[in-house]
Amino acid sequence: MTNRNRASYLPFLIPGAVLLVAVIVVPFAMNLGISLTKWSGVGAPEWIGLDNYRRLAADGVFWASFRHNVGIVVAMAVLPTMAGLVIAAALFDFVGRKFGPRAASVLRACIYLPQVLPIAVAGIVWTWILAPDGALNDVLRAVGLGAVAQDWLGDPDLALYTVMGVLLWIQVGYPVVIFVAGMQRVDPALHEAAELDGASWWGRFWHVTVPQIRPEIFVVLLTCTIAALKVFPPIYVLTRGGPGGATNVPSYYSFQNFFERTQVGYGAAIATVLTVLILVLTTVFLRVQNRGERA
Repeated sequence: MTNRNRASYLPFLIPGAVLLVAVIVVPFAMNLGISLTKWSGVGAPEWIGLDNYRRLAADGVFWASFRHNVGIVVAMAVLPTMAGLVIAAALFDFVGRKFGPRAASVLRACIYLPQVLPIAVAGIVWTWILAPDGALNDVLRAVGLGAVAQDWLGDPDLALYTVMGVLLWIQVGYPVVIFVAGMQRVDPALHEAAELDGASWWGRFWHVTVPQIRPEIFVVLLTCTIAALKVFPPIYVLTRGGPGGATNVPSYYSFQNFFERTQVGYGAAIATVLTVLILVLTTVFLRVQNRGERA
């Protein structure tokens, strides 16, 4: 492609570039500037340089929120990817072939439904289900397992795992849809050749299907990890970071400092660190993906 041809495409890039600057670059630069100040949100900010970042380095609550976020990443990225692969394979190889594509589509839509439900509605329903006198404990008592009944969201030892379970329920439909779409582009001749060579279903799945849909797996892991790192609505609706900070995560901790404690500069510093972390992880994911594709 000549330089003249490349130049002819430049006007079409202008709207995207304007949106990138207006929606991402400028707000991030403003947030970075605020993170270098002490400001309550009213009046003139006081310049304090890197003091907020020094405070972050010694803030135990901040580091605890990152530890909690590791569990959220497992619940929103690792487990949904693993479960999504199995469910997608079952829908594609078993349900679709034995009961027809319409049955597989209906089941896929049902699994994806939590993704399109308003998180406020889903959170309120789950809060009712998981309450000490809620539906889950009532069912456990009805079947003779009353000793297992717990205050699922109110116990500091259980709250994070309970939230992880809810997030897994919300997130698993996304990888299922992506993986089913990826499986549809796998050449059937590869499976037929493997079957003729005596490969079992698991062998065909692991050695043929999974390598063929590797780009989809990388996309799911990347997008779900980013979503887990900046997760906010489920935490806000279900636990507000409690009990006792047991489910606090960096995004909610930033919100607390922004709006509840009116420590806007400190909240901006937390948001900046989280943004940099996401950018670094995205870069690593893309490099690993490109290396895998070249290999």
